[in-house]
Amino acid sequence: MGSTRPAIRDTARRTGTDKRGAVVAALMLAMALAALDATIVSTAVPQIVGDLGGFSVFSWLFSGYLLAVTVTLPVYGKLSDTFGRKPVLVAGAALFLLGSLLCAAAWNMAALIAFRIVQGLGGGALQGTVQTLAADLYPLEERPRIQSKLSTVWAVSAVAGPGVGGVLAAYADWRWIFLINLPIGAVALWLIVRHLHEPEREVTGTRARVDWAGALAVFACGGVLLTALVQGGVAWPWLSGPSIALFGTGLALVVVVVVVERRAADPIIPGWVWRRRTIAAVNLALGALGLLMVAPTVFLPTYAQSVLGLAPVAAGFVLSVWTLSWPVSAAFSQHVYRRIGFRNTAMLGIGTASLILLAFPFLPYPGQAWQPTLLMLLLGAALGLFQLPLIVGVQSTVGWSERGTTTASVLFCRQTGQTMGAALFGAVANGVLASRLGGAGDLDSVTRALDSGGTAPEATRRAIADAVHAVYLGAAAAAALAFLVLLLLAPRRFPVLEEN
Repeated sequence: MGSTRPAIRDTARRTGTDKRGAVVAALMLAMALAALDATIVSTAVPQIVGDLGGFSVFSWLFSGYLLAVTVTLPVYGKLSDTFGRKPVLVAGAALFLLGSLLCAAAWNMAALIAFRIVQGLGGGALQGTVQTLAADLYPLEERPRIQSKLSTVWAVSAVAGPGVGGVLAAYADWRWIFLINLPIGAVALWLIVRHLHEPEREVTGTRARVDWAGALAVFACGGVLLTALVQGGVAWPWLSGPSIALFGTGLALVVVVVVVERRAADPIIPGWVWRRRTIAAVNLALGALGLLMVAPTVFLPTYAQSVLGLAPVAAGFVLSVWTLSWPVSAAFSQHVYRRIGFRNTAMLGIGTASLILLAFPFLPYPGQAWQPTLLMLLLGAALGLFQLPLIVGVQSTVGWSERGTTTASVLFCRQTGQTMGAALFGAVANGVLASRLGGAGDLDSVTRALDSGGTAPEATRRAIADAVHAVYLGAAAAAALAFLVLLLLAPRRFPVLEEN
């Protein structure tokens, strides 16, 4: 393994400071493509549906993309360890841009959903490889600098994406929300091709083998299980035939993945990802992070509009403030984990986050807008202390030839946690609403509450508040679970490699 891992100092010498800055700019642009895509499309949904139709299936514009990104992350991680980061990043960016061009040319909703999946196949390469390259380019003491820049990209995208999407949909055409990716991606590709030069690895005499059977099995298994989670309770009841069939097929495919990967000489998901305490603990902890993030991102805007009576723009601001404190806290976290270690810093962050989430149900009813805004600002700061130390720490425990797989496993678990959280907390919210409103048939009153804002009937507003409070309690439990995972499973000191 040591003979195939390029040294970071060699990378710095060969690229130089200026070229490394150009590569970082390319990584930020590539990350912006993936980050903007998560927010810019949502505001254009009314125009898209009005033009193409297909209202009953429009949610697959998001679900299809999310599924494709999630299930391809482990595959791209392994490919980047086998063939290098540059070819995987270039291929992923090109595929993402092709999907964007096809989306802009879509003639109906089915075609648009299919092309969004193509986008997602490229987006998986962007997310995983950018994070891996960030660790390759910088030694441990400088790594928070690039990670905080990438966090800032996500923050700016979260704030600007809905506005940009709304402006393009209102004053141009919804197709421009996809076409705008082309110039950004073209610049990123040019910078990567011109300035990213990975050191040549020593030839071992053994031709690199790709576990394509394992990749196909992982893709099929992840796709089936995530589809069951995304559509269960939405397109069909949880205990219906389609739901049971999908979960049964998914569990059978899990067995297939285990068998195929055990027989593979170089598996897509190697066993050491879960046998090493540090990586396993970080995977589980960030899976819990994905779970708890659903509470604010999905349910807080509904609470702000229907309970607090805020306009959609103001409701979006209540949510977006955590994207302001998150990167600031992430950048500051290096001063904390250098003193008390990666694990303890992450435990401090997630422990604080659990208390903040637990405080949300105790807000006065109906309350003032500044109250949830303050909690979201504090929550972003707490999660910045939690996530970045874990990512930097776990990347520093592996060499170059394992870093892509490790980073991809972390991101895969976080994405899977978000998918599970959407299904779980959606069921919790619907259950509370149904019990408070006297049955599932009265859930349409929630839609009317969103339209009427603070003028909705008192019973409906109170039911929505109770449902969101229950979701936040669940998120607090997920944060507590992450704390326990780190306390009981993660080593007190991460086994950082000296060469990093």
